[in-house]
Order: sequence, then C-alpha cells, then structure tokens
Amino acid sequence: MYYSGKRRGEDGIAAVIDFLLSNARLVLGVGGAAVLGIATLAVKRLIERAGRPPDEEPDKKMTDSWEELSLVSASPKMLHKGIEGVVMKQIAAATKKAELSQPIPLPSSEPQRCDVDPPPQRRKRMDLCVLTFAERLQQYYRTRVCLSAEEVCVAQQRALDIATEIQAFLHSKHPDMPLGDMTLAGSLLDDLQVVTADHACLIVPLQLESSLWTPIAGEDTFLGHPQYCMVRRENLEYFPRGRSYWDRHLLGAYLSSRLVCEQLGKSVMESMNWPSLTGTLECEVRPVLGSPELKLEIQGLTQSSHDSGERFYITVLPTVRLGQMTLMAQREITGSFDYVWYQSLYSSETARLAALDQADSGARRKCLKTLKAVCRNCPALRKLNGSHISNLVLHMSEKETDWSESAFSDRFLQAITELIGYLETGVLPSYFKANVNLFQGFTEDDIDEMGFMLYCAVTEPEILLI
Repeated sequence: MYYSGKRRGEDGIAAVIDFLLSNARLVLGVGGAAVLGIATLAVKRLIERAGRPPDEEPDKKMTDSWEELSLVSASPKMLHKGIEGVVMKQIAAATKKAELSQPIPLPSSEPQRCDVDPPPQRRKRMDLCVLTFAERLQQYYRTRVCLSAEEVCVAQQRALDIATEIQAFLHSKHPDMPLGDMTLAGSLLDDLQVVTADHACLIVPLQLESSLWTPIAGEDTFLGHPQYCMVRRENLEYFPRGRSYWDRHLLGAYLSSRLVCEQLGKSVMESMNWPSLTGTLECEVRPVLGSPELKLEIQGLTQSSHDSGERFYITVLPTVRLGQMTLMAQREITGSFDYVWYQSLYSSETARLAALDQADSGARRKCLKTLKAVCRNCPALRKLNGSHISNLVLHMSEKETDWSESAFSDRFLQAITELIGYLETGVLPSYFKANVNLFQGFTEDDIDEMGFMLYCAVTEPEILLI
C-alpha cells in the first residue's frame, strides 16, 4: 500500500495496524480480514484528512468525506452484510479521536524548496500515480506480460533441435517402436506464454492399431473422473498378446501409462549422451531426475539467461490418439493409477479462445495472458494456472459480449470479481466438461489465501500490478 502523503503517528498507529492486518486472516478468515482491511483503510484516510491545513477547498473536503463510503460500496456482495455499521462506528470513533488529539499544522509562511531528487523507487511510484488504471494495465501488459520475438524464437529453435535429436535416437535404438512424428506444443507455440519463455511440451505420439485398442471415457471407468481415461486391449481371443508392439505394456487388459513412461525414461533420460548433445547445441541439456514427469532442463539458451541462471524445461508427453480422444501419460496428474491416461482439454480451450477473438477482434487472449502473468508474479495466486484462467475467460464470454480493446480493463476487473465468486463456492467447472471441478485439488487454506488477495484487489486493483 502506497500512501506517501501526510501521515501522522507512523511509528505508532501504523505499526499496530500493519500487525493487525498481517494476522487478521488467521483469526477472522477471508471475509473478516477483508472487512478489517476496508475499515482500517477508511480510518487512515480520515486521520490523514484531520491533519490537513484548514485552508483547503470546502468542495475537496466534502468529496473526501465520502471516500470511506465508496470503500464499502466497492467491496464484494458477500462483505455487504453487517459491515456498514462496523465501518461507520470505527470511522466516527477515529475521527473524534483524531480531532481531539492531533493539532492542526499551521501553513508555513515560506515556500518549501526541494533541491534533492526523490529516490528512483519513490519517483517511479509518483509517475505511476499519474496514470489511470487502464493505462497502467496496458503498460503492465507491454512491459511485464509479453515476450520478445527474439526470446520466443530462440526457445522454439532450441526445443525443436532437442526434439529432432530425441526422435533420431529413438528410431536408431528402437526401430520397431511404432511412433509418429514428434511435435512441440504448449503455450510457447500458441503465443500464450508470459513473463519469460521457460517451458514447452514435446508430444510423442504412440501409434496404436484402432482394431486392437479402444479408449474408455473417464465417466465409464470405476474412477468416475471425466478426464481420467483408460485404453483397453480388444479381441485378445482372436489376436493374442504379441500382435501389437504395445502389448508388452499391458496391465491386465489395459495399456499402462506408467510402463510406457518407464520405457521412454530408460531410453531417453538414461541412455542418451547428454554431454555430447550439450556440446552440439551450445547449451547445457540434462534430464531432471526424481521427477514423475519425463522432463529435460536446458540452461544457457542465450548468454543473458546463462548469466542469470534462468532455465528452460521440456516435458516429454507420450500421447495416444484414438477417434476423437487425445490421451496423455501425465503421471504428475494421474498419480498412482498405473493404467490411467489423462484427457487434456488444452487444445480445445485454446482453439475456442482463438475462434472467439477472431470473430469479433476481441481481447480475450490478451486478458488471459495478463491474468496469467498476475497470478505468476503474485505469490498468493500462483496456484492458479493457465487452465483455470482459460476456463474463467471462456465462461465470461458466454455472458459478456464486449471484448473490445477499449473494454480490456473492465474485463480484467470483472474477471477478478468472477473469480472471487467461484472461490466462494469452491467450484470452477470446466468449460467443456461441466462436471469437472478445476478447484478440486485446492485446500481450504489455498482458497482462503487466494480469496483474501483478490478481495483486497477489488478496491485496490493496482496491488496486482506490483
């Protein structure tokens, strides 16, 4: 909170207030802490106003006297119940105390001169205060969200070089393994990666015989999760085991994602000559050991990233395409279920957003990228990933038609309010599978922490752009 004006008693009352705010969520929860924050902010403003010189304009005083009421009206609906009385009582008590105990400073007869420039951080804050929130949001998007074309190009080229080396190695070591052409995928390729280019996905398609393998939708399995699917071996009585290369990865009558990942892990992660590849590509490439994912770490994409210690990661994803279903072996999501394959909806969500933006020249993808950057830069919101934000924007698109560039800041603020509503219920349904709750893996503490941060951002959205 940046209040650099005429504070009084900063070492006393401010310290007490900061202590109360820092511990309020532990005692009062999200709603109570937000009430205390709003009331405290109103009290601070009244104390500041009580210490102003008496020669200020009356209209200005009248305007300031209603600032505290606007705090209440700007808060979410859940906070309206019963807080007006609490806020008004604290404001009245603080005003009376401030008027009795604080002497009114007399105006100086000599004009003050400032020969020393303010520090850079202070000057930056002063410059930001001149901009409107819409202008600050545009500035944040240009300077903090978007990646440079050079950074994206270098990352894509290095990832493509590594993918080519892996494919050539697998074809030479396992010529009988039926694999399709490997491709890169993910937000880096779809112009949806933000802050820094630091990850990509390598799709390794497994070629399965459609007459021997059948995908089982998640709703039809004993797990009941719509995105936890299975791949069943068919016609074993007519085509016994051994007719398909992938029969060696069966558990019972189902293709095991764990066994497929283990074979690729031994072939790629443990057998490739990574020091030699490092010399060829002029960047350090090594497998990430001990991870449930098949992941590679690349350091030194550019000289600047090498000096700063930034790393780029490539996740290898074995993929099965049968009919209209695309299933991936994502062990970090499916956990200990050895025969479960994850049905990713990323491609469908990305294509839908692109089609909507193309139809009305909208700013949905721009809003998505900005929200992703905000969540990544804010520690309290880092558990919200691209999937959560994509589905949030898609749900908003169903009831909001104005996604023009001029409405960018309005849609950003609306997304914060909508996200608070979903956090209050603890349910964010998937856009393409309504019975999937994307908040399912969050604990109550996670929801409280995110909700508290977003409640504060309702009245002071600039805190998300720090």
